Amino acid sequence: MASALSQADVARLLADPSVDVRAEVASKLAAEIDSPALTESELQIAHDIVRLMARDVATAVRAALSHCLRSARRLPHDVALKLAHDVDSVALPILSDSSVLTDADLIAVIRNGSELKHEAIAVRRDVSEALSDALIAGAGEAAVTALMRNETARISDQGLDKAIDRFGKSETVTEAMVMRQYLPATVAERLVALVSDQLASYLVIHHQLSPSLATDLIMQSRERAIMQLRDDSADIDLGGLVRELHHNHRLTPTLVIRSVCMGDVDFFTTALAVLADVPVSNARILVEDAGGKGLSSLWSEARMPDRLLSAARVALRVIASTRLDGGDHDLERYRGRVIGRIVTQFEDFDGDDLDYLLDKLGDIIAVTGTPEHRKTASVVRLV
Repeated sequence: MASALSQADVARLLADPSVDVRAEVASKLAAEIDSPALTESELQIAHDIVRLMARDVATAVRAALSHCLRSARRLPHDVALKLAHDVDSVALPILSDSSVLTDADLIAVIRNGSELKHEAIAVRRDVSEALSDALIAGAGEAAVTALMRNETARISDQGLDKAIDRFGKSETVTEAMVMRQYLPATVAERLVALVSDQLASYLVIHHQLSPSLATDLIMQSRERAIMQLRDDSADIDLGGLVRELHHNHRLTPTLVIRSVCMGDVDFFTTALAVLADVPVSNARILVEDAGGKGLSSLWSEARMPDRLLSAARVALRVIASTRLDGGDHDLERYRGRVIGRIVTQFEDFDGDDLDYLLDKLGDIIAVTGTPEHRKTASVVRLV
């Protein structure tokens, strides 16, 4: 820490008003502000000088002042605000440490400041829920990651949900969330489906998430990855992929029903053929007889759960009556229609089957369904 300001320093400043000397004097003056030895009149003089130096044309002088004033309890509020809205090299120390700045001051910086300023605010000690909410809503990935790593930050359940909504695909944000000391169960459940198996195991151990639920959500994540692989690789060996999945016990009933709900009839048909041990050409004929006995027979031979058959019929009916229009996001719109039809045609399912279906396909509804579909599904699960 700089030594106390002396008469010699004042003399130097008068004799050599260079940037280096002004910066050194600014540092010493800042160190004096919290001294209990200062009288009220001396403190007022110190404040007046600090205000002058906060307007210094040299960035190095303002940066030195900010660095030394970062923890000053008697820093004038107007000076703290001026430094907080200065260029990054000046503002960052004040933003990360000054107790003089209020939540309202900091939220204003979040609205208009740089990403580096957001990060400085995110690492402050004892960040409030209101400030966390503002960062999660308005800051970028780096700042939200820093916030999640800040164990002194108070983050509301709604804030954590919002972070997943905005940054669910960010490995740095989700990993930082997983490592927090406390997470509500609902947030932990959402994270399991987004993170690696290793982090999912950490969630189970450290956040009291039931292993059965974690396993189910991890399975959903794997199944989504397989469907994404199909989307990204049109020339993939479908038969080889399905047989490999079956060999590794990953050709699950929910993956099969997921494929048809996502519009991949070829995967659906090939999967049923492999499970039933029949030629794909035969399975295709039986699948096309969705309303008659063909699909039912193939379904039974493949040992697929009866409770999912109605959903498969609904999806195949939508496929038969829907054409991709070739426009932007036509596949997403198609998938939304399939999920919407399943969600709205609840009369086709009994209560237990519906609950099972929503458990297994809830993540698809969350991604491809409309807000109305998600709301309807949530309401139905409560009745």
